[in-house]
Amino acid sequence: MSNPTRRGQIGEVRTSMQGASVTPFPNTHFILPYGLRLQQTKNAGDTSVTIPAGITFVYAIAVGGGGGQTAGGGGGGGVAWGWTLANSSCVVGAGGTGATTGGYTRYGNIIAGGGGVSTTAGLLGGGGGGNNAAGGTNYWGIPGGAASSGVGAGGGGGLSSSTAGVNGGNGGNGISGGAGSNCTASGSQTNIGGNGGSGLVGGGGGGASVTTGTRTGGSGGNGINILTGAPTTGGAGSTGTNTNGAGGGGAGIAGNGTAASGLNGGAGGLGGGGGSGAGTGGTGGAGGAGILYLFY
Repeated sequence: MSNPTRRGQIGEVRTSMQGASVTPFPNTHFILPYGLRLQQTKNAGDTSVTIPAGITFVYAIAVGGGGGQTAGGGGGGGVAWGWTLANSSCVVGAGGTGATTGGYTRYGNIIAGGGGVSTTAGLLGGGGGGNNAAGGTNYWGIPGGAASSGVGAGGGGGLSSSTAGVNGGNGGNGISGGAGSNCTASGSQTNIGGNGGSGLVGGGGGGASVTTGTRTGGSGGNGINILTGAPTTGGAGSTGTNTNGAGGGGAGIAGNGTAASGLNGGAGGLGGGGGSGAGTGGTGGAGGAGILYLFY
């Protein structure tokens, strides 16, 4: 029987029909439609790839590192996917720490950028930072969300607030969520940080600080395990009177974000989750490391 041609979202995949005489694929690899199997998973710091002889094209799913933050949350790392020529090198982005953007992830011509921080926009699909930053346009040209919670490939970051009674802005949803923003109004009222946006990757939650009243950090945005379709969850923020107020880390495509601990923000989950903002005197959460999946 001739091999049928089946169309996926991007390009074509040729597959052969399995008959009774064909040995099934062993159950040691995650199997995608059309016979593609997950063969390699690369984490931050990996730079080399060994592809078997005879493999010309590889299907890659790349996720950049999440942004790390100090007050507002960090944006989720960008996601890119598609066919590329097989080659022997890769870059897998680290998650940001302090107020640094996440690193980019690349295999061949497939590139995913890191999540933004503060006023820095997300890069190549990454979510915007939690101080009114725009989300990034991704590899396939899907536009990023506008600042102040816009929806897009990378969601826009929320708008920070220093006004009593006005919460920090939530991050926009997207393929990768934007960061929630911080709330820094002085006085004795309740301050609430913005929640991170959700998508395949979640943005980090914003912190709440300064007030002598109640401080409640925002929750990290939720994500989706890209291999199984199961949800991944963002971490919860902390709350207290004249204390706490840190945000929770955003979910990655391969791990949950962690909850805030007192004044310290939660970390982003593996696979691009955005780091979170801190309460007064605390430390913001680091962004989740990027990840690279290779199928052939």
